[in-house]
Amino acid sequence: MNETVPLSAIPHRPPFLFIDEVVEVDEVRIVTRWVADPRAPFFAGHYPGRPVVPGVLLCECCFQAGALLLATKFGGFDGAEGIPVVTRIRDARFRRMVLPGDALTVEVVLDDALDEAFDLTGRGSVGEELAVRVSFACMRIKEQNP
Repeated sequence: MNETVPLSAIPHRPPFLFIDEVVEVDEVRIVTRWVADPRAPFFAGHYPGRPVVPGVLLCECCFQAGALLLATKFGGFDGAEGIPVVTRIRDARFRRMVLPGDALTVEVVLDDALDEAFDLTGRGSVGEELAVRVSFACMRIKEQNP
């Protein structure tokens, strides 16, 4: 993880963390990388004998990169300051399967911000091939007790 963007900046943790490395970050854009570990438990059931990363997890890769981008703007998230929560998913498109061992490069751009609401666009690629593109919105909300 890039030392300027610590893991503690977002609330995600293994085994549900889909960022291995921050490649680049600025005010409105982040690039991350995640390698689909062939030992990940979801591969056993999706699809047995022909494992593929579920599309929802490809979207999650974009959501987590977006949360990390926003964390760089706000100095991290904690329960008092609020946590990032996806509020809308628009136009998710899948172009290429992501297989065990593939390295997914995710680019997320902050398109718009209004108070605590943010519109972002994410793209995940394996090499030069687009795997997922998703537009989404999230909000920073106060953490509630379970």
